[in-house]
Amino acid sequence: MLVGGCECGAVRYKVPDAFLYSLNCHCSRCWAATGSAFKALAGIEREKFEVTQGADTLFTYGEPDAHDTRCAVCGSLLFSVVRDGEYVHVAMGSLIDEPTIRPSDHIFVGSKAPWFEITDDLPQSVELE
Repeated sequence: MLVGGCECGAVRYKVPDAFLYSLNCHCSRCWAATGSAFKALAGIEREKFEVTQGADTLFTYGEPDAHDTRCAVCGSLLFSVVRDGEYVHVAMGSLIDEPTIRPSDHIFVGSKAPWFEITDDLPQSVELE
C-alpha cells in the first residue's frame, strides 16, 4: 500500500500500488486546479482508494461522481473522482510513497499552457483517446 496526503498533514489516504494508468494532463481545468502546467495523475478504481485520516476536512468541487478533492485546511489537491464516479485520479504530487507507475503520455496538449514546453519523448495527444 502507498500512503499519500496533503501538505499540512490533516489528510492521509492509502491506495494499492496497482494503478491502471498514469498520464500528464494538460487540459485547462488541470492547470487551473494545480496552478501548474499540467497534472500528473495515476488512475485506479474508486473502491481501492481509502481516506484514512481527515475525511472531515475534505473539500470537494464539482458533482458527486465528477469532482476534485482538496484538503480544506491547506488546499492541497489530492485526487479527482472521474468517469461516472468509478475511478479516482490521484494527484501524483500528493503521494508520499513512490509508486511503480510513471506517466506514459501527455494528454490534451492542444490546450496546454502556452508558456510550457514539453521536452520529453512521451507520446502526446490532443485529446484523450
